Amino acid sequence: MDFDLPESAVAVRDGVAAIGARHGLDYWDRCDADKRWPEEVWHALADGGWLGLAVPEEYGGGGQGLLELAVAAETLAASGAGAAASFLYLLTPAFGALTIARHGTEEQKRALLPGLAAGESETCFAITEPDAGSNAINIATQARRDGDDFLVTGQKIWISGVERARHMVLVARTIPAAEAKPRVSGFTILLVDIEEAVAAGTLTYRPIPKLGTNTVASNMVFLDDVRVPATNVVGRVDEGFAVLWDILNPERIIAAAGAAGSGELCLKVACDYAKDRAPFGRPIGANQAVAFPLARVKAQVELARLMTYKAAWLWDRQRPCGSEANIAKLTAAEAAWQAADRMFQAHGGMAYSLEYPVARLFRDARIGKNIPVAEELVLAHIAQHELGLPKSY
Repeated sequence: MDFDLPESAVAVRDGVAAIGARHGLDYWDRCDADKRWPEEVWHALADGGWLGLAVPEEYGGGGQGLLELAVAAETLAASGAGAAASFLYLLTPAFGALTIARHGTEEQKRALLPGLAAGESETCFAITEPDAGSNAINIATQARRDGDDFLVTGQKIWISGVERARHMVLVARTIPAAEAKPRVSGFTILLVDIEEAVAAGTLTYRPIPKLGTNTVASNMVFLDDVRVPATNVVGRVDEGFAVLWDILNPERIIAAAGAAGSGELCLKVACDYAKDRAPFGRPIGANQAVAFPLARVKAQVELARLMTYKAAWLWDRQRPCGSEANIAKLTAAEAAWQAADRMFQAHGGMAYSLEYPVARLFRDARIGKNIPVAEELVLAHIAQHELGLPKSY
């Protein structure tokens, strides 16, 4: 058993940290206030080769894995981005590049991976629907065969990054849920050319006003007979659930990594303030009522980081990691939220001042307990698969 990060991950951590040092809290506060994608950071990551980490070398990437992506997301979050860092490593490096690298055809790899590795092309992921919510089994978006193509009709919600992406990794049903036996059959993963569909008038989207993570827009998406060539199927028709788990588990792991980094950032902001603020003649950080809760959160962050790295390590070796990914997501999201809450409390009334980054980090930390999957469903998974209790949903 070796707890040292591999040299590849150390290099990623140092490289991303150097970029983060040039774009700290103030930069991310401005991006969030302006509802603007962090273009400068995106291009710096692309120029350094830190976006295509998991793309095989023959397609222009780093030939590494999910562990390196997780370390990159965590490092960027801790440098000042907070939870917003997760989106930079989810939307294109994970949803697009990681999925195609593992499950794409040779034609899809040659056509898409070089651009994704270089940050020249972007992707988004579409599974959630207004009526199905977290119950992916019951999605209703339908892809029906039309010659050599599929025609896709339905709605998706909370789809982040549509306005920037060239391709959407879309989950559709090719067998309706009521007819699928077993229930997890009948799913197909499709690569939708967003630019073509928008031009054809078959795909439209509408941004959703939201509380936080405003560096990326989240959208309601409407699909009205979107034409997708059958050559754009990722994996096998009707057997997309096998591919889907290799999307959802990395999503949980990257989200956990971002949450761990966000927790570290909140702790730093809190401790910096607690060391300087001295209204009663000594720093408030000397008081156990302030120091001990922060110390407890530090322990939670460290434990979450360990499980996150373990889950990524398992995924890179194509070993089962569903429980580990869920536990990592659960514990990291809770640690990030507790860190944000204690940061808020340490600042007292000044937490409400927008002169400090507290408000942004506090808002953004809360959503981790709900996405990419609600903690109640994570707990249900652990209860069933780890404790052997009856299925509850």
